[in-house]
Amino acid sequence: MYEDCVACGQYYEPEVGFYWGAMYISYGFSTGIVFLTGVMLYYLANDPPVWVYVTAVATIVVALTPLLFRYARVVMLYFFGGIRYDPTLVGKSPL
Repeated sequence: MYEDCVACGQYYEPEVGFYWGAMYISYGFSTGIVFLTGVMLYYLANDPPVWVYVTAVATIVVALTPLLFRYARVVMLYFFGGIRYDPTLVGKSPL
């Protein structure tokens, strides 16, 4: 595997802080899911017992964990990594 992209020059191995930042973004996503699930249960299920809240939130967050990790890294790359998509480089390789 190349160390950087042959078309745009993007280095593939980000610094260590990238993963720490993505972890905090993933935490923010999880917090939002917990809040939205709690509000929806409160209003749609007429304030069920606490065990229903805990079970529903845990199930949803665990089920969405792969997506949360992926999209947290995408957000980190897009907003803080300086990576921009250039459609003119698609399919072009200097090799």
